[in-house]
Amino acid sequence: MQQPQRLSRPIQALAPMQAGQIRPLGMTPSVWQRHASPWSVYSRMATLPFLLAAIASHAWIGGAASAGLTLLVFVWLWINPRLFPAPRKRDSWAARATYGERIWINRAAVAIPQDEARVALSLSLVTGLGFAAAIYGAYEINPLLGISGMIVTYAAKLVFLNRMARLYDKMRDAHPLYRFWTAEPQNDNAAGKAGKSLQKSA
Repeated sequence: MQQPQRLSRPIQALAPMQAGQIRPLGMTPSVWQRHASPWSVYSRMATLPFLLAAIASHAWIGGAASAGLTLLVFVWLWINPRLFPAPRKRDSWAARATYGERIWINRAAVAIPQDEARVALSLSLVTGLGFAAAIYGAYEINPLLGISGMIVTYAAKLVFLNRMARLYDKMRDAHPLYRFWTAEPQNDNAAGKAGKSLQKSA
């Protein structure tokens, strides 16, 4: 018989107001909903080669211009979660991965399974190491190190996001706020119009 999963913190950590205040780096609830758009998720992931190119460009255009290009990339990374509208389809892989990431960030308020916490932390560390290697390789104009670091970063990040999507599937009923993220508003205008049409025909 399978043993129940242990949570990383006691269940009394449940706190609706705390769970609603997930705002790292200015990420308000509305910004998180926009970030759940596949356009935001995939375009943000595609930014890494541009960041590496901006850093490596110091060898050809000088440090000041390279720093300016690098700053533009970071500005884009800040704008990205705020740029696209919230997705209409809230149960896509990209959306669920984003919601799962919110749950992982919020694990101090609402506990998650210990094995999920350990795996997510390990994948984050691998992603960080790959990213650091890619940045160093770009600065040193070392294509082998830069490309290898980028591959490790993407591989670990994709596995991390897939785990986050699975985490959301597991934890969506752990807190009312989590269920709300994928709730789609129901528009009853069509039903109202149909009713009026029936009344007129009668």
